Amino acid sequence: MNNKEFITKLAKRCKLSPAEAASNVEGLVAAITEGLKENDQFNISGFGVIEVKMRKERLSVNPKTGQRFLVPPKVVPAFRPSNKLKDKFNG
Repeated sequence: MNNKEFITKLAKRCKLSPAEAASNVEGLVAAITEGLKENDQFNISGFGVIEVKMRKERLSVNPKTGQRFLVPPKVVPAFRPSNKLKDKFNG
């Protein structure tokens, strides 16, 4: 499902115009992004947790040349689904 399809479904489900639904989605994404920049975590009941994790420094190899190089550590967003969400998929 792409962004446009998601906004259309959300608008129908919440009885909003597509413009209002798009605005709500943009606001949610902006709030989560700002919070993640401040190392907050978002716990959405029944859905899961969105948090920031630190990836460690590691060695990698270019498969074409065989050259080894160091990949620096970096901060990445991560999602952990809740047990309720997992149960819905696993029956």
